[in-house]
Formats: sequence, structure tokens, C-alpha cells
Amino acid sequence: MKFFHTADWHLGKLVQNVYMTEDQQYILERFLRDIESEKPDAVVIAGDLYDRAVPPTDAVQLLDRTLKTIVLDLKTPVLAVSGNHDSPSRLQFGSRIMEAAGLHLAGEFAYPFKQAALEDEFGPVYFHLVPYADPSAVRQTLQDADIGSHDEAMKAIVGRIRETLRPGTRNVFVGHAFVTPRGEAEPNTSDSERPLAVGGAEHVSAAHFAGFHYTALGHLHQAHSVGRDTIQYAGSPLKYSVSEEFHKKGYLVVRMDGEGRTTVEKRQLVPRRDMRSVEGYIEEIERREKNEDYVFVRLLDRHPVMSPMERIRAVYPNAMHVERKDAWIGLGAEAEVAAGAEGSKAGMDMLSLFRTFYKEAKGEEASEETEALLLTVLREIDREEGERVETDSAHDDGVRAV
Repeated sequence: MKFFHTADWHLGKLVQNVYMTEDQQYILERFLRDIESEKPDAVVIAGDLYDRAVPPTDAVQLLDRTLKTIVLDLKTPVLAVSGNHDSPSRLQFGSRIMEAAGLHLAGEFAYPFKQAALEDEFGPVYFHLVPYADPSAVRQTLQDADIGSHDEAMKAIVGRIRETLRPGTRNVFVGHAFVTPRGEAEPNTSDSERPLAVGGAEHVSAAHFAGFHYTALGHLHQAHSVGRDTIQYAGSPLKYSVSEEFHKKGYLVVRMDGEGRTTVEKRQLVPRRDMRSVEGYIEEIERREKNEDYVFVRLLDRHPVMSPMERIRAVYPNAMHVERKDAWIGLGAEAEVAAGAEGSKAGMDMLSLFRTFYKEAKGEEASEETEALLLTVLREIDREEGERVETDSAHDDGVRAV
């Protein structure tokens, strides 16, 4: 059996106030071409299909077109789970109707876990689809009072699945989590990855997946294996932060023989525009050839630079921000917040910025309870903003209809 493993599409992603939808459509069209030419037996999407719980209309339409092309036009089954950015109920809606056509989507966390069996010449391969869920949701669903962390939740989930495994069968786990070799804390692979928990409790041990022939993971944006070649992150298909500048984006081609032995091949996808950093003196930059990439510019000039973004965009029309080596010179709301705390902090996520601000204002570290409250507020703002965008879009459609 051959299947494509992808994850973290983040459709509707907004980077420095720039919607990435056109770039996402471009890269997904190339992904569809590969599906059409290589004819895999299935496509696995390991979470974060959307970037927010209430995605913009363009993102919803793009996912609808993409899944329709894969499942109905190319006759290729899709096996997908929701991630921490997705709205489980929104993804779950209508999935039962499409299941007969080949769309197997686990949006809401529920027990027993969703399972899909695909046949090849050696027999069935069982795909166990486990959407992202907070430990509290896992504890309540499984009625297990001992679950208090992401690691304990995953251990309990896998334990329940192992009870159903048939001897001699091939099994694939599809999930969305922060997995490390022994459950130890590790830094994120990108600044655009939203923390799953506060205080290092989000990490899951790779040892839990020993019973599966392959584990297809989502959440971390850099493609890599965890502990063994059979536990893999596909990474995101596009760069969503300058911290991902050196990532090789694409998807994984997984081949499984009749005994369950797998080989994994990385396939790169070339974007319409790259995302990278640029450094130099303003006068030297102005002499460069025009380039459409998304760039983050650091100026080496020691003296103040007048209208830096205007001058840079004459060369790099899609420049996303600019800073001077010794002083922040501004780019938008995130940059202004970062500038308020000890110099330039480009690329820091909101939680990191809050920690820095809190320590400078209070003279002490923020407690886990305070940070948890911040994350709750941010999620609520994200949800309300998504609803506002959706309402505005509906209003615009109504105006156009009139």
C-alpha cells in the first residue's frame, strides 16, 4: 500500500496581516497533480486543516474543492483528523454522507475511536483516526480519573486501541500531538505553532506508538521522525513564519508491504513565493532585482532610515516586516507590541510576549494559572474574530446579491 501523509494545511492562515489563501491554493494544486500522477491508495491529513475554529469563507471553499477533487474526481480515499486549530464539529458536519465516497474524517473526539480499513493485495490496513483533544476531554470521554496530562491521555487512548487490534494485521495511527522520543520537553519547530498546554505538559512519549506499523502525526511544522522511522511528522506544506525559513516543505510518501514494513520518502512542494529573511543596507537593497518573495528584512544601517517599508517594497512588493539591527522600526500591531519590551522581539508568539511583559511589569514570572487564563482569552478572541469575519462575509454576499 502507498499513501501520502500530509498535515497542518492551516487554510485561512493570516501572516503579518496577509491572507495566505492564494499561496495555499497554489501549493494544493501541485499536491493534487502528484496524487493524479502517482495514484496513491490514500491521503492522510493529520490535523489542522484550518487555521482557526471559524475559518474565512475562502478557506472553507478551498478545502471543499480540494477534498472533492481528491475523493470524487481522483477516487482516492482521504483519512483525516481535526487538530487543535480546527473546530471539531464544523469538520465533522456532513462527513458521514461522504464516508461512502471515501472521506473518513474524525472531527469530534469520541469513543470508540473512528477506524477505517483499506484493502491492498495483502489484505486490510487499519487506520485509527484520533482527533486532538485536551486531557480533560479525554478524561471525561474515557471515564479515567488518572488522566491529567497529554502524555497520560495518549497512553490511555493507545491502550484502548490496542485492545481492538487483531493479531497479524497492519495498523496505522493518525493523530495530532506534540510527540518527543521520551515525552521530554522540546522547543517548537516554528513560532507559528500554538502551544497545546502551559508549563511543558503538552509533550507525549513516542513509546506509546510502538504497536503501530506507522504513526502519522500533525502539529509540528517541520517534517521529521521521532525516535524511529515509523513515527513521522509530515510538516506543513507552506512556511507560515520566518522561523520556518530553512524548512523543506512538502509531504511524505509512505509505502507498506504485506508484513507492515514501511519506507518513507520526502517529497518537496515548491511554493509560488518563498518566505525568508533578508539583510543588508537600505541603499544596497534598493539596487537588487525585484523579487516577489515574502521577506522579513533586517537593515544594517546605523542611522535612522526614512520610509523604510515603502523603499523596501519597491524591490520586495510582498515584504512582511522590517527591522533595524539596533532598533525596531515598525511593521504592524505585532511589531508594535514586541517593540514595547526590551528591543526587537520579532517572531515571538503571544505567550512569549506576555511572559516578557509580565516579568518586566511585575518583576516576577507569570504563574501557570495566569498563562492558562491568557490562552483562554486568546482562544475566545480567535473564535469571536472568526465569527465576525464570517458575518462580514455573509453581509457582503447579501449586498452583492442586492
